[in-house]
Amino acid sequence: MRLVSEGEPSGSDATSVATTASEDAGKNAGTDSVEAGMDDSAVEQSAKSVPSGVPLRVQNLHKRFGGITAVDGASFEIKQGSLTGLIGPNGAGKSTTFNCITGVHDPNDGRVLFHGTDITGQRPHEIAQQGLVRTFQITRELADMTVLENLMLAPQGQQGEKLTNAVVPGLRDGVKRDEIAIRERVWEMLELFEIAHLAEEYAGTLSGGQRKLLELARTLMTDPDVLLLDEPFAGVNPTLENQLLGHIHDLTDRGYTFLLVEHDMDLIMEHCEHIIVMHQGDVLAEGTGGDIQDNEQVIEAYLGESV
Repeated sequence: MRLVSEGEPSGSDATSVATTASEDAGKNAGTDSVEAGMDDSAVEQSAKSVPSGVPLRVQNLHKRFGGITAVDGASFEIKQGSLTGLIGPNGAGKSTTFNCITGVHDPNDGRVLFHGTDITGQRPHEIAQQGLVRTFQITRELADMTVLENLMLAPQGQQGEKLTNAVVPGLRDGVKRDEIAIRERVWEMLELFEIAHLAEEYAGTLSGGQRKLLELARTLMTDPDVLLLDEPFAGVNPTLENQLLGHIHDLTDRGYTFLLVEHDMDLIMEHCEHIIVMHQGDVLAEGTGGDIQDNEQVIEAYLGESV
């Protein structure tokens, strides 16, 4: 899904840079006052057709580490254009499930289907190239590079990644055109999240909230369809949290799909239209916030009688 105008080339590593694709390719890799909502002039519907229905299916997923079973038969589906919450206590298997979906871990059994294609066991960068990306609990920006440079690196398949394109005279023009187009997208993203004044700042000097903004911006630079967000509001002040949520809701309105791990139960109940509860590596319950609050198993296991 594209956030800027049609016909634009995209180009290097996926994030987190927003996904583990950045690590797979050997790369390690903004303000606390961002206005909620997206600027319609800067954000346009994707040039790619957005598949309807269920883009992500997890079927009977298992992952063991020695004698420890981290994920034990988890199955669920994520609907297109939805904001789905994935909850459960520490050790429930949420992050391991994310890692199996995005290729960080190979599951011992089960399947992950993305738009009907079995992506089980594919490498992180291969999965990211198909439009399934993730963020991490701890942001993974390239600390010694500027905010602008972090965003410039995010798009995959850039012309300049190929040595021949960079050195052969007849091909260098394509590299320059690609870089110009990507730079234009970067500035749209900087303005969208109101971090343009930080463009030349080193990412390692940013505040926690600014790093979260950079993380989401890098994710969107990879042209994703489905975004898996692992505790995106951890360490973020309440004002910025609300502003980030505004961005996420606006993106779902445009057809983007989010799966969100978050420990703030009130936030999940208020903002997620569908909630999946994991317990001991499996799905204990799923449904709306009201369904989850009324589920006796969930109340007993996690939420307490006061919920």
